[in-house]
Amino acid sequence: MIEKLTLRTVSVIRYILPLREGGSLPALADADDGFKYVLKFRGAGQREKALIAELLGGEIARALGLKVPELVFANLDPAFGRSEGDEEIQDLLKGSQGLNLALHFLSGAINYDPVAMRVDPYLASQIVWLDMFITNVDRTFRNTNMLMWNRELWLIDHGASFLFQHAWINWKKNAEGPFPIIKNHVLLPEASELEEVNEAVKKVLTPDKIKTIVNAIPEEWLLAGGDSENSTVIRKVYQDFLDLRLSYSDQFIKEAQDARTALI
Repeated sequence: MIEKLTLRTVSVIRYILPLREGGSLPALADADDGFKYVLKFRGAGQREKALIAELLGGEIARALGLKVPELVFANLDPAFGRSEGDEEIQDLLKGSQGLNLALHFLSGAINYDPVAMRVDPYLASQIVWLDMFITNVDRTFRNTNMLMWNRELWLIDHGASFLFQHAWINWKKNAEGPFPIIKNHVLLPEASELEEVNEAVKKVLTPDKIKTIVNAIPEEWLLAGGDSENSTVIRKVYQDFLDLRLSYSDQFIKEAQDARTALI
């Protein structure tokens, strides 16, 4: 029996400020549960596909035991943001009515600094493995997408993962193929235990676990891209991509190891 992954749903009650570090213009917002969230908008940039990547990447990372802020579905009322003075932000809010995605705000967290902070080789290897698996183009020295909070390393921003979404017919080629961008990964020099991580992951990331995570994608997000009028068909592509990608893990960690050797 496939377990069910249930994300909480909150309603956004106050837009606090834009977080302009991200190209998709996320925002800090208050929700009706009393917590602050980093809100990712369905009307921004790559639209719902970025939210799907954020959801899948974050929950796969969590399944592997990595630290990720809680992800929640965030409802945006049609009336929300009408008083917003910034025209760009007002247009973003209007285009994001309905179901969005948000990450619990880690108050007091600081950006990971690769010069000043060291990461355990096994943890570094886990993160490199994850980013190879989900084809995440971020997590570079320029944009580490990691935070230090309560003396622990937390992963954020997986919206630039799953490149195949943007060339839908090539999903199988993307699943089987190389990922040369890994040479730019900020933690690659520390990732000396990729083989050990690869063997451990295979015991955790089962097809049923992957299916549980994929099943959490809202139907309306799957249909919004217009790739198919059948959400079941689209959902199955995500499942098949991840299953096939996992079967190629021996090859992609070899690619990461070769890239690491070239660096050191």
